[in-house]
Amino acid sequence: MIRSEILKEIAPIIRDHLVVCNIGLPSQELHMIDDQPTNFYMLGTMGLSSSIGFGLALAQDKPVISIDGDGSVLTNLGTLPTIANNATGNYTLLIIDNGSYGSTGDQPTYAGRKTSLAAVATACGCENVIEVQDKDLPPVLQAAIDSDEMTIIVCKCDSGNIKLPVITMDPVVIRHRFMEAVKA
Repeated sequence: MIRSEILKEIAPIIRDHLVVCNIGLPSQELHMIDDQPTNFYMLGTMGLSSSIGFGLALAQDKPVISIDGDGSVLTNLGTLPTIANNATGNYTLLIIDNGSYGSTGDQPTYAGRKTSLAAVATACGCENVIEVQDKDLPPVLQAAIDSDEMTIIVCKCDSGNIKLPVITMDPVVIRHRFMEAVKA
């Protein structure tokens, strides 16, 4: 499976929750697959989906799912010890690890070589870290959301992108409708 196929599989699971989605193609794919006011699409901040989602989880009680990529997590490794040392049970970090910087042309990441993001998260002190293959993700993600335990899921999948248009929704509109969903 490639990332867009994973997003299509998990859309029914995450639909009713607050979701902060990674920059570029992942946000465009989620927007195309299942646009929801509860989805916050990152349009220009590589590596910050996990940080923003985690901050949101700390600020309120609703479940929050950050969808990040291996390349983005590698650009902001400081988020993992922050998450570990301030764990909150309503936060799930889903790292879609396709071993590439998907939004910039599928250049390989170190996660596609020797670096295990599950091992890195564990070494940072994250206690509930699960590495899963793409086909096994849906029940693992559902269980993580249903638990009262901060969970990091590293989902291994194939690299690849689909052709799709950019998100034409104004970023101010994206922010406003997401903030309204947070308040609801």
